[in-house]
Amino acid sequence: MLHSLPSSRANELGALFQGYDGPVFSIRLWDGWQWTSRPGERHVFTIVMESPEALALFLCSPNEITLGEAFIHRALDIEGDLFAVFSVVEYLLNRPCSLKQELTESVLRTVAGAGRWLRHGPRSSMRRDRSCISYHYDQPVEFFQPWLGNSLVYSCGYFRSARDSLDLAQTQKLETICRKLRLRPEERFLDIGCGWGSLLLHAAREHHAHAQGITLSQEQAEVAKRRIEEAGLDGSCSVDLRDYRQCEHLNGTFDKIASVGMYEHVGLKNLPQYFSIARELLRPGGTFLNHGIARSSVSPLRKDSFIERHAFPDGRLVTLPQALQAAEDAGLEVRDVENLREHYERTLRCWVEGLQKNASALLTYVPESTYRIWLLYMAGSAAAFHRGDIAVYQVLLSRPDRGHSQLPLVREDWYSDSRQRQLSCA
Repeated sequence: MLHSLPSSRANELGALFQGYDGPVFSIRLWDGWQWTSRPGERHVFTIVMESPEALALFLCSPNEITLGEAFIHRALDIEGDLFAVFSVVEYLLNRPCSLKQELTESVLRTVAGAGRWLRHGPRSSMRRDRSCISYHYDQPVEFFQPWLGNSLVYSCGYFRSARDSLDLAQTQKLETICRKLRLRPEERFLDIGCGWGSLLLHAAREHHAHAQGITLSQEQAEVAKRRIEEAGLDGSCSVDLRDYRQCEHLNGTFDKIASVGMYEHVGLKNLPQYFSIARELLRPGGTFLNHGIARSSVSPLRKDSFIERHAFPDGRLVTLPQALQAAEDAGLEVRDVENLREHYERTLRCWVEGLQKNASALLTYVPESTYRIWLLYMAGSAAAFHRGDIAVYQVLLSRPDRGHSQLPLVREDWYSDSRQRQLSCA
């Protein structure tokens, strides 16, 4: 039972944070009492606790789920630097927990997993994947637009300098993908998990490709179709509401394929099938750019995370070696790997700024709990990229045609103006 005397509170918090050496912070309770991690130093942020129950949770059973849900429902709030608070979260999560707490968390994970199985079917089934994608993406586009920017791209930008705007970085990312693929006029291009259609539009408008996209999000498909029609590109662009496992009739159809921010939903079990399907969809000599997040091989693998519970249901990140192994086993050749970890941290910081700046407008489209889920998910992801727990990789793969990759000898070709390229293949 928690004591109400200020001295007891200070002792409990002092014992909890003995050994903590992160940014200075303070804790303010519902009655105005305040504690600082290093008295006499200026604090970077304040954790606001609105009730004795919130303090009890913080002291007795802190984990990603309990802390995250307390934030969602305003039992806990943050004043100041939202990104810096994750130093406290990491400290709490890495402290040893009791056997009783481990057993309790294991039971909660089992119950949550069983509930999802009953409602949506087994993990990685088409029905359950569609449900998970719908949960995350089928918000009104008006919720995403203010913080994603004019590009409406929901993946990391490509910053050539710290002065680049988010919109410029996203345009540069779309162009970089097309250049790495060496996308040419009249080529057939597939975007697996096409979102709101931004890469399709760029491929058709700037590179004159025939672009086709697939997505499991009804909302995204409708918006993408509308954007294509408004751009007058419906003759060269199309979008289908389709699972990647339902594309057998398109085998050998495409010269180039991209998948951006989609394979995070696939999972380790389905990776061999995912890459095998991509290979079959490519013509011999075609290339496939897979852009996605992978976890570090040395980062802790938490069995139940806040992001999986509230933001990305069933989202389980694989490591880069696991992804490359699955791609090679499927008959694809690894041609290039680029780590864009710092780019994603910078992108997420832009998105968090946009969420905070447009909070009042966004709350007309989603409940406050949804807004706070996205805010915490974005800020927490930025912290994870900064630590190096996760990174985002662009992996260029090819399906050689009797030994010919039809790719340039050097990387410089990808960064030149496509209109000035000389056709030099290995």
